[in-house]
Amino acid sequence: MKGMIFMDYTPLNVMSSYSLLNSTISIDELISTAIKRGYTNLALTDDKVMYGAIEFYDKCIKNNIHPIIGLTFSVENVSADEESNQLIVLAKNNDGYRNIMKLSTLAKTRENENLSIDDVLSFTKDTFIIVPDYGEVAAFIKQHQVDTVSDFISNLKTGHQEDDIFLAISEEKLEDNDYIEQVKSLSEQLGIDLIASSRVQNLNSDDAFALKVMQCIRDDNRRLTNPLGESHEETQNWLKQSSEVINDYRLKGLEECLTNNEKVAQSCHVEISKKQPVLPHYENGKNMSSKDFLAELCITGLKNRLVELAVPKDKWLVYRDRLKHELQVIDGMGFNDYFLIVWDVINYAHQQNIMTGPGRGSAAGSLVSFCLYITDVDPIEYDLLFERFLNDQRAQMPDIDLDIPDDKREVILNYVHDKYGHQNVAQIVTFDTMSTKQVLRDVGRTFGLSKFEQDEWSKAIPNKLKITLKESYDNSQKLRNLVNDNALNKLMYETATKLEGNPRHSSTHAAGLVLSQNKIVETSPLQSGNEELLITQYSKNYVEEIGLLKIDFLGLKNLSILNDIIQLVRKDVNSNFDIRKINLNDSKTLELFQQGDTNGIFQFESDGIKRVLKSLHPDNFNEVAAVDALYRPGPMENIDTFIARKKGNEKVEGIDATLVDVLGPTYGIIVYQEQVMQVASIMGGFTLGEADLLRRAMSKKKQGVMESMRDKFITGAEKKGYSKQAASQTFEYIERFASYGFNKSHAVAYSKMAFELAYLKAHFSRQFFTGLLNSVMGNHDKINVYVVEAKKRNINVLAPDINKSFEEFIDDGQNIIFGLRCIKGIRSDFIREIVEGREENGPYKGLEEFISRISPQFRKNDLLKPLIYVGAFDSFSDNRSELANSIDEYVESVNLSGGSQDLFKTLKPKKRVAEELSLVDKLELENKYVGVYLSGHPVEQYQQLQSAMKIVSSDELGSYDEPINCLLFVQRVKTIRTKKGDNMAFVDGTDVAGDINVTVFPSTYKLIANWIRTSMVILVSGKPEKRNGQYQLIADKMYPAANVLSKIKKQMTSEKWYLKIDEAHNSNQVLRNVYALMKQNHGTHQVVIYNSQNGTKKLLSTDNNLNNSKELYNKLIQLLGDGNVVYK
Repeated sequence: MKGMIFMDYTPLNVMSSYSLLNSTISIDELISTAIKRGYTNLALTDDKVMYGAIEFYDKCIKNNIHPIIGLTFSVENVSADEESNQLIVLAKNNDGYRNIMKLSTLAKTRENENLSIDDVLSFTKDTFIIVPDYGEVAAFIKQHQVDTVSDFISNLKTGHQEDDIFLAISEEKLEDNDYIEQVKSLSEQLGIDLIASSRVQNLNSDDAFALKVMQCIRDDNRRLTNPLGESHEETQNWLKQSSEVINDYRLKGLEECLTNNEKVAQSCHVEISKKQPVLPHYENGKNMSSKDFLAELCITGLKNRLVELAVPKDKWLVYRDRLKHELQVIDGMGFNDYFLIVWDVINYAHQQNIMTGPGRGSAAGSLVSFCLYITDVDPIEYDLLFERFLNDQRAQMPDIDLDIPDDKREVILNYVHDKYGHQNVAQIVTFDTMSTKQVLRDVGRTFGLSKFEQDEWSKAIPNKLKITLKESYDNSQKLRNLVNDNALNKLMYETATKLEGNPRHSSTHAAGLVLSQNKIVETSPLQSGNEELLITQYSKNYVEEIGLLKIDFLGLKNLSILNDIIQLVRKDVNSNFDIRKINLNDSKTLELFQQGDTNGIFQFESDGIKRVLKSLHPDNFNEVAAVDALYRPGPMENIDTFIARKKGNEKVEGIDATLVDVLGPTYGIIVYQEQVMQVASIMGGFTLGEADLLRRAMSKKKQGVMESMRDKFITGAEKKGYSKQAASQTFEYIERFASYGFNKSHAVAYSKMAFELAYLKAHFSRQFFTGLLNSVMGNHDKINVYVVEAKKRNINVLAPDINKSFEEFIDDGQNIIFGLRCIKGIRSDFIREIVEGREENGPYKGLEEFISRISPQFRKNDLLKPLIYVGAFDSFSDNRSELANSIDEYVESVNLSGGSQDLFKTLKPKKRVAEELSLVDKLELENKYVGVYLSGHPVEQYQQLQSAMKIVSSDELGSYDEPINCLLFVQRVKTIRTKKGDNMAFVDGTDVAGDINVTVFPSTYKLIANWIRTSMVILVSGKPEKRNGQYQLIADKMYPAANVLSKIKKQMTSEKWYLKIDEAHNSNQVLRNVYALMKQNHGTHQVVIYNSQNGTKKLLSTDNNLNNSKELYNKLIQLLGDGNVVYK
């Protein structure tokens, strides 16, 4: 019996979730489910795109499934039908695969994404074409419009053999006898075979509703009318058991459909080869080989570097030998052109005065990169290893990532685009996925939830990075209650769980750029980008796998800030200032790191890292880099040991004497991967190339490789005269810490950028804060932090002024003046008009004159009031409420006078008399519009307490674990009763830097209940504690600030410090140390300095007042000598 022959069936029209918002299938699940359901071949035919092709191919091969690469796409309609006219193509071989890439590229670089019949004929050689039983053609067949269909198919046939084109019958149509009859007769009439092919968009029958919701999200959040009712509908487009499908076709007598399905599946053979990138050849225009040209550039670069760094002549040979070695490896591995391409881009940036970063990642370990000015870190000075970057034992592309200012990235990309050509340069695709909160919002909108209901769901998700819905459900009672509240909520949760993690839309990878010798479309499909550049449809890991060169150009905001500050320094202070020439062990800069004074400093801004800086107290640049490397999950565990050993509280033990140079600077702790490599080389006799393989095996915990490496290490060490015990002890030690090691090249390069910023902060504070404030425009919280900090450094940040302010913050030589763009609600076209009007027609003379000069569309309360309330008109009148109340009458009279000055004078309205705003109201309005208290803050009246009581400001709470003192202006007191019936309170207030919330338990509350009230300044002693991500104070003692101040004033006795500077102690170093000590011991007692050599006596200003501690007394004696320190 014929029916007994074994038949195979392959789903030839599978769409994955890469058909964005049109399938619920992930590639991993597709493969695991297909194996369970009896499939040995699979096709991927996503809608117009090939995003998933390489991932699908790789994973099929890994799981012994035969992969078929295809595409579903739309052709121009035959009629005015709404339904799109779709075709499926499958690649027979590699030429077919390349053609499909071209088809996908054509569709995704066109406005309407439709292809013409000519496109199809040009690019479907070596492919099978299936006309599906959905879309426009299928609708014609159903309506018996045979002629239209046969015309369309005859067109397709002109470029193809008949046995390459098929008419599909899907499982959905198996019940439709009329349709089957129509297709059969068409098949005979046109001489085209039938094939079994169903569109698969779900893995299981109960995914149909999730797909429907997904399609609603795709169609701009179309709403469902009855989610619960619609959730039970089922469709055929899921992946059934293979044997069931075969059975269904057999029962209908459609054996030929199955035979053709099997024939097509077996005729498709695509092999996607994984290869090293083919580098574009760099044309140097000098008729030189790339090898010679690169060497010439490096030798010139090295000469310049040796002079710049003032390297002693006896060390020149070290540099020359290292350069020779690196160039040999680069040439041997065939990467000359790679370095020239990168050099060319960097060189262009420097010619355009675009600042580039000091380096990123392991490239900073290369002397060639340093000589070409690709990086700015001397690898020999900082012990950085070339083999960590490029290694002939590891046939891998070098990876140079370039940092450029984020506002200059486009300039650089356009240069590369124009140099290598539109078809040879592309950015890289990346996907935004439906994250936990996003998917709840999307599904919620489709279900018709109100904004309030949406918020309820959002609030029920714990605040944890990358938490899934399932984890949220397990960890949040709130979410469990919501889900189990009713059937609709349950359905919403279940649907969201199915959709979570799917790609939502494609966007552009932030850094990557692909370059190719040949047209990229031969290797990867492309699509249009937002800018001029094309985008590869394969994401970053896959483009490298298939042989495209990827270079990362990272737009770094901190580099833009650094550049802006340097420009200000060059404009105002020193036109020749060169940040590259600063001393990386500058004491004033190190002091900022030691005090954790690192707001605005790249990589060092978090509360946690500031705490580490304070206790580790880095004494040199290398220790700053070590903090950067250690302050990460994992290595953090070593921080306490590092500090204890640095301070001498813990011994450094068990290190072999030959390893002291490598491990000594980090107190025996392996902080860097390079240290692992150096230990393997010094003790184990490894070459640095082999040592790099050991480092990789250790960080990836590859057990098998580790065992053989261990034996090699011990044997090598014994050969070099070490004992077996010492060798195995050392190997165990590095094995224990190796996975924590950080890339030293990256740590040094990024710490260098941080140090440069910190240097500017220490030496050019005003320019630093101007540049920094401009970088956080629109972020009121950050602006407030930086303004407060500037004030602490005695830098005035003045309120916006209608005659002095520009769009951005400016430094006027003495103060920083607020930019108009900071004011909430002020449009940029209005700002432009204000500035241009002033530059063209002179300063404004008053509010009414200002109103008469601006365009009518800007004469509105909601644009003028914010300007008044932040003080922009204070130079004309300091009564802000009066000005605000007068706006309407001024506008009316200006509009009536129609620009005639005489008429305006006649109509000139009277000012509306109004009482001046209270300080509290004034501050509130300033805070509302610019996020900063501009008119001084009530707390500032208590300046003397700041030093006497060591007051900590609200932005520094996170840096303290011990009890501290805070000053705050009380805004709210909320009293509640505890379960025991005692009263306690929550006190909310502010200081200059921001909000402070204080919890006052009953024992403390009893003492303050009768005097605490709003609008007073109080001193709180207590311990900071973190709750719900916010720091608050648990009060221990509280006092009215006024009482504390008067008490201190009484105590400000006549006792002073008398410091005598004699000849033996009159050196700059001693005086510097005294000054540093004074800064750390601020108090209320004045200081008199007596210089015994010239007999001068000087009473220092109160800024230099000291406390009267015994500890200070002893330290001063150590510095100035016995008998030279008197306190009386």
